[in-house]
Amino acid sequence: MDELAIEMKSRMEKAISNLKTSLSTLRTGRANAMLLDTIQVDYYGDKIALKDIASITVPEPRQLLIKPYDKNDIKAIVAAINSSDLGINPQNEGTLVRLIIPPLTEDRRKELVKTAKKYGEEAKIAIRNTRREYVEFIKDSEEHSDDLKKRIEADIQKVTDEMNVEVDNVLKTKEQEIMQI
Repeated sequence: MDELAIEMKSRMEKAISNLKTSLSTLRTGRANAMLLDTIQVDYYGDKIALKDIASITVPEPRQLLIKPYDKNDIKAIVAAINSSDLGINPQNEGTLVRLIIPPLTEDRRKELVKTAKKYGEEAKIAIRNTRREYVEFIKDSEEHSDDLKKRIEADIQKVTDEMNVEVDNVLKTKEQEIMQI
């Protein structure tokens, strides 16, 4: 395989990595500390990631415990969770915040699957854009012969197809996880 195709593959793998990160923030009915990765807390006038100012544990399958390093931050943490799109009501217990993950309704599961598919489509768009970049580079290149250009383009298309299959597999796994009761 041509080194350009290998370089392109590593860029496309970053798109898949971003997809996995985005999918990890979707609630599936089970407690997962990554649900809180996108939550930003107002911390003395700055927006700070929740995981940077508190420890997050999963004591039970449907429960998250957030223990701030400074107990004065509890109100800001509760406010940040309430203003997020998680749809979970935090329970302030003095020194920690408890999140009880309710079971998902069928409609909510379908919405989450749609969101997951949207993330998957974004990843595929990123892969196609990367492919287009490399194909245009090869076509504009004058240091490669026509036969070599065709071979490199075939390698690029093969890698693109592999990455699209990988995106579909990741989405299928996440969809099964979301729809599981």
